[in-house]
Amino acid sequence: MEKKIPLRQCLGCREMKPKKELIRVVRSPEGEISLDFKGKASGRGAYVCPDSACLKKAIKARALEKAFSTAIPPEIYDKLQAEMEGGGDG
Repeated sequence: MEKKIPLRQCLGCREMKPKKELIRVVRSPEGEISLDFKGKASGRGAYVCPDSACLKKAIKARALEKAFSTAIPPEIYDKLQAEMEGGGDG
């Protein structure tokens, strides 16, 4: 029997993709927003393709604000962009 691959929707392109191919953005129980490359951090998760075009679409659509029901400070977006381009390892 095949193992079911968990799919998640990218907030930018709105495509369903395997969870492992996406970058998880997480809001911790304390309200802190960060990137979770391992997919293990506790908190509410939202997913974006590892592509700056998808991140830009998600920012324009205010998708992270909607997903987390909170305002996202601009420096968080800057950090996401930098970590995405730099290929941060969590």
